[in-house]
Order: sequence, then C-alpha cells, then structure tokens
Amino acid sequence: MTDPHPHPHSRAALAQRFGPNYRWFVLLTVMIGTMASIMASTIINVAVPDMSRVFGLDQARAQWLSAGFMAAMTLSMLTTPWLLERFGYRHAYIGAVLLLLCGGVTGGLSPWFELVLAMRVAEGLAAGILQPIPAIIIMRGFDAGERGRATGIFGFGVVLAPAIGPSVGGVLVEWYGWRSIFFVVVPFCIAALWLARRYLPVSAPGGVAVSREGGRLDVVGLGLIAVAVLTLLNGMVDVRGATSGTGWALLACSATALVGFVFHQKRGARPLMELRLFAHRSFAMGGVVAFIYGMALFGSTYLVPVFMQLALHLPPSQAGAVLLPAGIVLALTIPIAGRMADRLPLGRIVAAGLLLLATSFLLMVSVGPATSLWWIVLWAVIGRIGLGFVLPSLNLGAMLGLPVDFISQGASTINFMRQLGGAVGISLVGIVLDWRLQAQPANPLGAFHETFVLVGVLTACAVLAALRMGGPERRDAARTA
Repeated sequence: MTDPHPHPHSRAALAQRFGPNYRWFVLLTVMIGTMASIMASTIINVAVPDMSRVFGLDQARAQWLSAGFMAAMTLSMLTTPWLLERFGYRHAYIGAVLLLLCGGVTGGLSPWFELVLAMRVAEGLAAGILQPIPAIIIMRGFDAGERGRATGIFGFGVVLAPAIGPSVGGVLVEWYGWRSIFFVVVPFCIAALWLARRYLPVSAPGGVAVSREGGRLDVVGLGLIAVAVLTLLNGMVDVRGATSGTGWALLACSATALVGFVFHQKRGARPLMELRLFAHRSFAMGGVVAFIYGMALFGSTYLVPVFMQLALHLPPSQAGAVLLPAGIVLALTIPIAGRMADRLPLGRIVAAGLLLLATSFLLMVSVGPATSLWWIVLWAVIGRIGLGFVLPSLNLGAMLGLPVDFISQGASTINFMRQLGGAVGISLVGIVLDWRLQAQPANPLGAFHETFVLVGVLTACAVLAALRMGGPERRDAARTA
C-alpha cells in the first residue's frame, strides 16, 4: 500500500519532484563527495618532501601520511552498509562529508605532526564511508544496460580530482607551503553538503526506511580487523633493522587477528563482511584483482611525486604539472571504457588495463635526470589509459550476478580489498624505497628504479585473476536505490 503522505525527502517523493533523471542528480551528489575524498587522499603526496623537511621525517615515517589515511579508509569502508541501513543515505553521507571537512581544516592549521597525522586518519575514516556509496547507487539505481555508462560518467568526474590535484598541489606547496593543500577539499565539501540536502533521500538502500531498531554494528569484528590491519602495517615497518623482533611479533599478531575475524564473521548473524560473497567466482577473482591493483596503484601514487622531486630534482609545481596530461587522458578514457563495459567481457578489459599500467611502471626504469620530460609524460599517459580501462569494469565485474541483497556488502567489500591493498602498497613502497636508499646512498636513482620494477611486477600478477572474472551482465534489476 502506497503511503499517501510520504516523507518529503523519501526516495519516492524526491523522484517525483525531480523527474525521471533524478538518479543522475543522486550520482552527481555522491560524485562530488567522492572527488573530495580522493583529492584528500592523493594531493598529500606532492607535499611529502616539504613536510618531511619541516617535521624531520624519514621515508618510513613520512609514508604514514598516506598509509594512515589508507588504513583508516580501509576499516571504515566496512561500516558503510550498516551506516546506510541505520541512518539512511542523507545522514550518513552528510556526516562523512562534515568529518572530511573538519579533518582538512584542522589538519591545515595543525602545528604538530602528530595532530596532522590524526587529521589524516579522520579524513580517511570519512573517505572510507563515502567511497562505496557510488557503486551501491549505480548497482541499485540504474538498469543493467546503462551501468557501464553511469560508471564511466561518474569516473570521468572523479578522476578529475587526482588529475588536477598534483598540479594544483604542487603550485600551492611551492607558493604557500604544505598547509595550503589541506584546504583544497573545502569547496568540494561545501558543494557536496548542499547537493546532499537537496537530492539525497533519507531512506536506506533499496528505498526502505532506515532501521532505527535494527542490528548493532559488529564492533568485535571491526576491532579484530582493525588490529589485523594496524599490526600488519606497523609490523611491515619494524620487521627490518634493530626492531625486527617486534616487527615479526606484530605480523604474527596480525595473522592471529585475521583468523579470529574470519571465524567471527562466519558465526555472526549480521557480519561486518559477508564471506559468502567469495563463493561467487567473479567476486572472488575481483577481490584478488582489487587487492593487487590497490597495492600497485596507491603505492605508485605515493612513489611518482617523490621520485620526481628527490631523484630528478624537479620543483613541486613542475612535478605536479608533469602528471596533468596523464590525468586529462584518464578523464577522457573513463567514459569510453564505461561504454565498452556494457558490451565487452569485463575481465578482458580489466586485464588489458593492468598490462598497460604494469608497462608504464616498468618504463619508468628508463627515466633519469637527462630524460626529456615528454618521455615521462608519455609513460604516465600509458599508465593512465590502463587505469581508465580498469576503473569502470572492476566493480561491475566483481559484483556480476550477486544477489540484490548482497549489493551493499559487495560494494563495501570490494572497495575494502582495494583500499587494504593500497594501504599495504604504500607501506611496502615506502619501506622498500627506504631500504634501497640506505643500501645505495650514492645511487638514489637506482633505488627508485628498483622500486618501480617491484610495482610493475605486482600489477602484472593481477592479470590472471582478471581473466577469470565474468563477462558483461545481461540481467536487469529493479531500480531501488
């Protein structure tokens, strides 16, 4: 029976008010928030050398500016399905954007590294809640035949943030110092808040009312996975050198907590992560791809700006400008790849993209101080074309054929796998780079080259799993965002 007096911000009322294109307004809204979170994630990298000088950081500590953000994002992603069910799209989204805004402003005003790092963690928590929401909107709010197009349009907007971020960030760092980059998210957050109040429904996924008396958040599971992730990242840092005993103990603790998490999820009535997702081959293979791809992508996102400043001695503004053409190419590639995702086998598209991405990393070994910047631009463009192929197809391929009730969990889990890989990748790159720099202090360029080879090989390892993902989805589903 239809409610004669629906809530003015219910999905039904908003769809009636804004017409048949309402779903595109919702997509625009979550796109702006995601742009803000991605900007916060990536723009810090161009400021790492400047912040390292100000706070006296080595590579192992400096990488925590990115790894801490990634770890917090990884953990909070698992809470998104519960938050959406408990508070609805509007309140969960607005709360996350406000936390992101607070983290950016406070981080930019912080006088101590510890407070800066805490605000990076706060930004990561917000970003983790925001990132799975677009995939949930696309899978629930769009027909199967237009999901690739929706993902492509969404991706076009989202990649503009990291495309212009290094260039804008480089100029800001050079002119105004590292503090200025924290304030870049402010206009995005303000726009996201305005759009959310106008277009986002108060309902939970599926258009149903929020479950105020629903199940509780799996705090035990969240605690176990938090211990597993944090001890893993700290153990990776400590396992080499004088504190190797502590490092191995932390890694053992991480493995124990992970096993405990898996057993707890199997026994729980409302698990934080639905392990039955991995019974679907496409999702299981997509999870493998997401983890390895996240390691390579986020590890290289940290590595490239540092490489251009420390090894090639480019100023921050020039280092950022080198990446701008590649970002523009990525933004142009995404919509094309999105349309391809509606017609071609998704696994093959992802595999092709991974090969191009791996090739671009390996080609960076040929770069030295005498190399023309245009060659660096070209290698970066090749990688961004590959990235453009991967982005629209990975989520769609991983969630191909999942039951409707698993969509929110699937979107949250696949993003969790990618971000966990990213957190591990950033730590691994920072640790390996610091190790190789100490091993050959007279040859920093060689240390960077060896780290690029590591990233390229990691990326290539994901190709086989990508080929075992599913093809284009033919089944339709009701629009119940």
